[in-house]
Parts: sequence; structure tokens; C-alpha cells
Amino acid sequence: MTDQHTKADPTTVFPMPDRSAQDRIDHPGLTSDLVTAPDHGEDSYRGSGRLEGRLALITGGDSGIGRAVALAFAREGADVVISHLEAEQEDADATVQLIESAGRKGFSVPGDIRDEEQCRSLVDKAVEDLGGLDILVNNAAFQMAQMGGIAAITSEQFDRVLKTNLYAMFWLSKKAVEVLQPGSAIINTTSIQASNPSPELLDYAITKAGIVAFTKGLAADQAARGIRVNAVAPGPIWTPLIPATMPADKYESFGDEVPLARPGQPAELAPAYVFLASNESSYITGETIAVTGGTPFN
Repeated sequence: MTDQHTKADPTTVFPMPDRSAQDRIDHPGLTSDLVTAPDHGEDSYRGSGRLEGRLALITGGDSGIGRAVALAFAREGADVVISHLEAEQEDADATVQLIESAGRKGFSVPGDIRDEEQCRSLVDKAVEDLGGLDILVNNAAFQMAQMGGIAAITSEQFDRVLKTNLYAMFWLSKKAVEVLQPGSAIINTTSIQASNPSPELLDYAITKAGIVAFTKGLAADQAARGIRVNAVAPGPIWTPLIPATMPADKYESFGDEVPLARPGQPAELAPAYVFLASNESSYITGETIAVTGGTPFN
């Protein structure tokens, strides 16, 4: 990967991950399970103080997009709390090390955000550890591809997807607005699935479309308080979630279908979150930034 400020061909700026050699892994999956580790910006992201002194909570911050955002926030000057499942402690520890290597405070909080009390206590813990809260990134999500479509999606899976992707976002945001002050930001992770749903990810796509509507509605609700609410819509991004939730014949061609003809890397998402968290986006709320490799987001 070249430096973030060097001109580069977007079709080749990141190397193609070795998908054919990748075995399917157990959910939730760890970064160490991947044959080709995702690029989170470890060697390329350079901060410029755009989030100096800010205090951020990032759900699903242990790996993938969440880790890349945590790294970028820290290098921009923010202290960061990440949340994660207990099974992801190894990845969470690595993310905290990246935050601290940038000279910022980093904390990890294990737990399952499908529980309302866990969500409320997570915000309280972030405020306690950081001394306040300025940025909430609702990034954690669950998906599990079912090649049989709706007939193969159980009520148990449907409940887990909605609880993780929608209920938790609602609970976390509701608790966070109690402490967020003017100038704060909430950033939600939606997906290209919100506008281009795949049949095997029907339940996941439903939640991602709901996140777009939630973002618009909450932005209008909080605008008078000076709290901005926006979203980022990733396309196919290479993270442990992919081989942990898709059959091999799907992830071996993962990302080939987009105009740039490759899966994206978490490092390519982080700048969008930094922009939406910073004062540079002060006149933007209720919007979704699509980072999809060229696939239109409608």
C-alpha cells in the first residue's frame, strides 16, 4: 500500500487478498484466521489533528472496519473505547495497542450488545474511561449468508441480526444523546446491501436499509441540539466477517463484481468516518457516504 497522499491507481492501490487459499472460519472470526490480513492503515494512515482531544466509542472496534476507524481516530488525536464480543479479545487487544501507539488512551469493553442494559452500561463505561463522549460509531453488525434465501433464515437468526444491527444502534444512540454535547457526532455503518440487497443476506439487508432511515430521522431529531448524525455505506470489504459468514464459492470471488473489480480494505473506509466526525463536515447531517468500489448507492 502506498502512502495515503500519493497518487495511485484505485484498481491496484491495494493488493488482492488471497481468497482461494482462505478456509471458512468460525464466527465471529479473528484477524489471525485470515490468510491475507486486512489493511487497517497501520503503515499508511497519517493523522493531522482533525480530532484532537475528542472522545470516541466504536462498537465492533476489534477488527475490520472498526479497527481501521479506531486507528485513524487515534492518529487524528482522539481517545477511543471499543466494544467487542468476548471471543474477539485477541483482536481487541491488538486494536488497543494501535490506539496507544498513536499516543492516545485506548480501552476495550467485552459484551454482547443485543442486551439493552449492556448498551446502556457501555456508554456509561466509555464516559467513565474517557471523561466524556463526543463521537459514537455504531459499527458492530451480524450477518450469516443463507443460500436458500428466506426459507433458510430461522427466527433465531432473524432475531440475532435485528438485535445486533438495529436494536443495539437504537439503544446506544438513545443513551448517548443524554451525554453528547453540541458539536458531537453519531456515525452509523450501513451497507451497499441497503440499496442492492442479496437474497442470501435478506435479513441483513433489511437492517442496513433501516439504518439509513434511522440516520435520517435521528439527524432531524438532534439537529437543533447541534449533534450531527450520518452514515457510511461500505461495499465488499475484506474482513474476518466474510469467510466467517459466507460459503467458499461466494467469498472466493468476493468483490469481483464492483466496477473497481476488487474487494476494498478497511483502511479505505476510515477517512470517511474521520470526515464525518470532524468539523470539516459541519454542514452535513442525515447523509450517507457510499464507499462501494463504484457500485451505485441509491
